[in-house]
Amino acid sequence: MIRAPVLALPNFSKPFIVETDACGKGIGAVLMQKGRPIAYLSKALAAKNMGLSTYEKEFLALLLAITKWKHYLQGNHFVIRTDQKSLKHILDQRTDSILQQKWITKLLGLSYEVQYKKGSENRAADALSRVEHDRGESQANAVTTQIPLWLQDVQDSYERNTLFQTVVQAKTLDNLAFPDYSYEAGILRRKWRICVGSHGGIREKIIKSMHDSALGGHSGINGTYQRVKPLFYWPTLKGDINTWVKECEVCQRSKHENIPYPGLLQPLPIPDQAWSCISMDFIKGLPPSEGKDSILVIVDRLTKYSHFLPLKHPYTSSSIAKTFFDNIYKLHGLPVSIVTDKDRVFTSRLWKELFSMARVSLDMSSAYHPQTDGQTERVNQCLENYLRCMCHQKPKKWAQWLTLAEFWFNTNFHIGLKTTPFQALYGYPPHQLSIGPYMQNHHSEVEELMQERAKVVQLLKENLQQAQQRMKLYADKKRTEREFLVRDEVFLKLQPYKQTSVALRKQLKLFAKYYGPYKVLEKIGKVAYKLALPPGSKIHPVFHVSLLKKKIGTRYFPSVSLPDFEDEVFKVYPSAILARRLVPRNNVDVPQVLIQWSHGSPDQATWEDYKDMAAKFPGFDPWGKAQKKEEGMSRPLAETRS
Repeated sequence: MIRAPVLALPNFSKPFIVETDACGKGIGAVLMQKGRPIAYLSKALAAKNMGLSTYEKEFLALLLAITKWKHYLQGNHFVIRTDQKSLKHILDQRTDSILQQKWITKLLGLSYEVQYKKGSENRAADALSRVEHDRGESQANAVTTQIPLWLQDVQDSYERNTLFQTVVQAKTLDNLAFPDYSYEAGILRRKWRICVGSHGGIREKIIKSMHDSALGGHSGINGTYQRVKPLFYWPTLKGDINTWVKECEVCQRSKHENIPYPGLLQPLPIPDQAWSCISMDFIKGLPPSEGKDSILVIVDRLTKYSHFLPLKHPYTSSSIAKTFFDNIYKLHGLPVSIVTDKDRVFTSRLWKELFSMARVSLDMSSAYHPQTDGQTERVNQCLENYLRCMCHQKPKKWAQWLTLAEFWFNTNFHIGLKTTPFQALYGYPPHQLSIGPYMQNHHSEVEELMQERAKVVQLLKENLQQAQQRMKLYADKKRTEREFLVRDEVFLKLQPYKQTSVALRKQLKLFAKYYGPYKVLEKIGKVAYKLALPPGSKIHPVFHVSLLKKKIGTRYFPSVSLPDFEDEVFKVYPSAILARRLVPRNNVDVPQVLIQWSHGSPDQATWEDYKDMAAKFPGFDPWGKAQKKEEGMSRPLAETRS
């Protein structure tokens, strides 16, 4: 049956068919394609398998055939034919036998279909299963049983467990006692699941291997429980898994919280006078237009009246202060308070001392929480949308539209004010280029004007207060209240994607989501906390509650060092040169260097153009510092020094 004319060569573009059969003493199988045999299998059953049921013998024949020809079948869909009809539903049946569970796991990852074939038609596999095999006359006079070390630990764990000790003693005297349990070879099982005692830390080792390992993948509570449950049993299994997963260091640092936004909305107080409280922010990164590439946005928090001032980057604290006095102070005077983010302009010593002398309060947002100045962020969005609509075909002409953009915004109806910012500030609508009639001149007493003005301000405050209450009502429906106590340990969520470098951003995708844990030093207001950050941290230590997550458990976590930040932007710097090469690009050899970045491993190193590195990091010499050569480099560079 093994002569060359009988066996065909396999064609991997066509489906394979495996026919199997088992009899009382052996198994047989044929690997076929389109009725042509490719390989045969005939094997006598071992002594330990002679007592298997007919179903299990047929299952074993199927498994041995697939195992032997796995190099043909893996990666292709194939058909299995057997005269055991119940094997058609092999994956849908309940398997109480540990042996069957092990067999099923060996079939995972394969694409197959089990078909029924009558025994009278399954002649080839049937004949192969009945071949007589010489079993020899040898006899085993000694049996050696090897018990894995972890099973020995399981046996030892029964010593101090009252429940399992009681069951073991009862099963030793009467095997029918405790019918849900079985005791064999020193291992106690409950419905085929290995019972594990609490002594020796074996339970923690099992959970750790099922959760922390690469196969466990740091799954959630239910995922880890479903991995452990089919194999092991102890009364507090689910509770122990729940505690372990919640206290896992890697999970607490790396996973997002699937909860509503922490921290209830805390609206800023409504000012009493126009231009007494203002907010400021920048729009950066615009295309150059008339020598300008940025916009300073200044908003009155009572009337929402705004000014849009074009700037040229880079700007300084002194230049922004001059712009403020030239354009805002001359029109509205000095405010009582200014709300800003933590831009380097607003945190500079000059800016603080200047407005401190003028007795102006500087209110800044907490670190990494620009929502504090959400009003200006919204105005920025409206302005960007206006410019995008008006000059999308000529984006470098945006400066010519800025005056009209300011007039448009200030004369546009504001739903919170129930009027326009212009009318809220001046008390009358502006005279515009329109077809409407001219306003008539009305003369009235000064006192009446002042009274009317006071009524307008009061109405504005009432409308804004109603709008704030309505906004808070809807916002709090999607938020949860969260509080910490002084000396609580919390994890800190930063924004590593806000990075500026020539390094690929995809490196930072897998950085830790949370850093810490750090102790809470003080509660600032209702939704901000001051943390005890490591010495030398370049971050403001006050954070909104939405960026904090309480550490769970008492296990010690080594604190992860904070990355390098500058003005709340994640900075990535080159730390080492691993290799260099020349890459042909448009018929020109472009020099490149393999850079290992700060807070990154050598595996995360990236190839970067020399010109980009020289421009971005002028103080870093990319040449003459290669630590090792890159294998397979298309063309090595000569050692050169500038």
